[in-house]
Amino acid sequence: MDRLPHEKGFHVSWDQLHRDARALAWRLQDAAPESGWKAVVAITRGGMAPAMIISRELDIRTVDTISVKSYNHQEQSEPRIIKSPDATVVGDGEGILIIDDLVDTGKTLEVVRKAMPKAHVATVYAKPQGRPMVDSFITEVSQDTWIFFPWDMALQYVKPFHGSDD
Repeated sequence: MDRLPHEKGFHVSWDQLHRDARALAWRLQDAAPESGWKAVVAITRGGMAPAMIISRELDIRTVDTISVKSYNHQEQSEPRIIKSPDATVVGDGEGILIIDDLVDTGKTLEVVRKAMPKAHVATVYAKPQGRPMVDSFITEVSQDTWIFFPWDMALQYVKPFHGSDD
């Protein structure tokens, strides 16, 4: 029997994302270079919410973004940088903390790591295929799990798996 998308899905609420991003910040404070983190670079768009939480928790005031396009809806294509962070701040990535919501295949992070090879890459969630591209993460899910983030969802009625809904 085929599964419905929500049966192999991992639903993340705003509360859960906040807790997990704070847990990641806790872990990252011990990974900071001696001089501290210089800046946070969020991978847009999914990394923006966790980057905001992490930068607040670690009191990092310099926050920038890098935008990598690798999906058209749900179809993956070759990733390419469409917006870079301030090069005078990030340089080769030394002391820079790169944040994303999820590493899936790792292709996006390959591109980002080439741009900032000395940066520390952290994601809230990680799948096995992309996990080698990440220095720090909080939760691992299976490769075939689809993560539903709070910004992708709305509250609505869902039919039961089996039986009638009378």
